[in-house]
Formats: sequence, C-alpha cells, structure tokens
Amino acid sequence: MSRKDINTTKDYFKSVLIGHGDNDYEKYMNTEFLLSLQRSSDEWIHRDELLFQIIHQSTELWLKLSNEELKEAIKLLEEHSLSHATALIQRASQCIRSITEQLEILTHMTPYDFFRIRPILGNGSGLESPGWKNVNTIGREMAKTINNYLDETETDLIKVYTQQTHSEIFNLCEALISWDEWVSLWRTRHYKVAVRTIGHKTVGTKGTPVDKLAQLIGHKYFPRLWQLRSELVEEY
Repeated sequence: MSRKDINTTKDYFKSVLIGHGDNDYEKYMNTEFLLSLQRSSDEWIHRDELLFQIIHQSTELWLKLSNEELKEAIKLLEEHSLSHATALIQRASQCIRSITEQLEILTHMTPYDFFRIRPILGNGSGLESPGWKNVNTIGREMAKTINNYLDETETDLIKVYTQQTHSEIFNLCEALISWDEWVSLWRTRHYKVAVRTIGHKTVGTKGTPVDKLAQLIGHKYFPRLWQLRSELVEEY
C-alpha cells in the first residue's frame, strides 16, 4: 500500500459525528460528560467514593435498560407476540443479573472505609433509586398484563406445564419467573452486603433499619406462576 493509499484510508475513517470528543466513539458515547459524573479525586473524602458512585450509577443504567425491555415486552404480550416478548424479558433478566454480580466488588470495601465516606451520602438511600422505583412499577404492570393474557386465552397452566413444556407460553412464563427470581436474588445479595458492611440492627442513611431489607426478599411479582409449582406438587 502506498503512502497515498494510507492517507486516503485515514481520511475515510475520520470522525464524522457532531459532538464533544476527539473521535466518533467519544462523541456517540458522550464519554467526556459520562466520566465527569463522578466526584473528582480532589473532592473525595475517601478514594472508595469512586467505587461507590460507579457501582450505583451503572446500576441505574442497567435498570433503565431492563425496564425499557419490559415495557416493550408488555406491548408485545398485549399483541400476543409471545416469542418476541420472551426474548426481551430474558434480556431484562440479564440486566438484573449483571447488577447482582457487580455487587461483589463492594465486599472489597471495608466497613471502616464505608463509614468514612458515609457522611458524603447525606440522607440519600437506595430506597430512592429511580431505577428500582420503575422496577416495581413495571413489575406490577407486567403482572397485570400476563394475568389478563392468561384469563383472555383461558390458559390452563397445569396443562401447559405438564403437556406443553417448551411451548411459547411455557417459555414466556419461565422467562417471567427468571426475571422475578433475579430481582429477589439482587435483594438478597444487597441485603447481605449491607449487613456485612454495617451489621445487623443498625440504621441506614435514610433512617431505615438494615434488616428491613430482608422483608423484601420474599416479594413475588408473579404469585400466580409461583403458586402453580405448589399446585403441581399437590396434584402429582
């Protein structure tokens, strides 16, 4: 390849997007703004502030994606497009799985180090997370939608789970169970990390006892699908 060809290739791949950044990746991803959303090192009370902020900010992003996938899945379910709805619900579950697994890095922050950064959190609490508030809203909406679908189609869940395994409706129900389960697993891991950090019978930043988090672990968005399992045990 001649020098002329190399220069032509460079020109061909030059930045074409409008925005802040030295290249199209930085412009499209808005990395300049994204990486400025964390407190700078000269503002830190303790360097683990960066860890704490990134974990929670990325959690909000994953929850945003999960909730958008479920919103679209609800529309598809209302149109009786089960396979497409199932695919989006599975993606939503993967989002919840991702934020559950990333909680592990918080176990590398010692209790004393957390106590040192705790004052900078003010009265902020995970209970105020917009992502988790939307999870609750979209979860209730999805429960209403699947119940309406089952009633309208007069679906016999016992028959589905004994005679129609791996059918579209079976796969849809199992995808919903997985999403529900991952939400519960996140709550479980979050509670355990909180206890590991600040102990039992202590009060969180919003004045909520940490052990109250445990009460949410058993919450089910789709009790009808969970009850089915008990009915199968009783019947068979």
